[in-house]
Amino acid sequence: MKTTPFTEKHIALGAKMHEFAGYNMPIEYSGIIDEHLTVCHSVGVFDVSHMGEFWVKGPHALEFIQEVTSNNAAVLTPGKVQYTCFPNETGGIVDDLLVYAYEPEKYMLVVNAANIEKDWNWCVAHNRVGAELENSSDRMAQLAIQGPKACETLQKLTSVDLSSIPYYTFKVGEFAGVPNVIISNTGYTGAGGFELYFYPEVAMKIWDAIFEAGQEFGIKPIGLGARDTLRLEMGF
Repeated sequence: MKTTPFTEKHIALGAKMHEFAGYNMPIEYSGIIDEHLTVCHSVGVFDVSHMGEFWVKGPHALEFIQEVTSNNAAVLTPGKVQYTCFPNETGGIVDDLLVYAYEPEKYMLVVNAANIEKDWNWCVAHNRVGAELENSSDRMAQLAIQGPKACETLQKLTSVDLSSIPYYTFKVGEFAGVPNVIISNTGYTGAGGFELYFYPEVAMKIWDAIFEAGQEFGIKPIGLGARDTLRLEMGF
């Protein structure tokens, strides 16, 4: 099984581990109900480093995205995020994804962990316009910090004004002393919060800083079980 930069930490914390999308992932720590309520009332941290990230660059980047996704990416300005999907030739869906407008000729596609290879092959096969494609899935780590105390926890660690990042937007800045961290507000727990994208080599530095900052709020690591119940409760 594949691992994330946090796999050994999950095991050390006593998480119940199981295979998910080819990764050894934490299903639960203290129990799904306890973790669910922690996110609803305070703050919890999800390891979502198994998600896939593709960069689309160059003068034909937008043209490529317009061809392979169902939504209108032309409305995106830098810092905006769009929920969309890859439609196939028969009216079905290859996968759903997020499009991050990073710069005028630079976008990031965030795809589901179970479909990274399928989605990558689809993008490569349908790149008829010569866009520059880069699969960075193994070179990016991601944490989702969710709950009503998420903003207060994370604001201790960055000078970026988190209150100025509305839903489905993002900023790039220094976080916990690490430069160029993507700070995104696209969570689907229904409890509010942010997602952080960063290089794997700084993963534990960021993890430790977050848990220290959230200690006063009873911060806890959250597994995939509570992620699913939170999504279900919100109707996502």
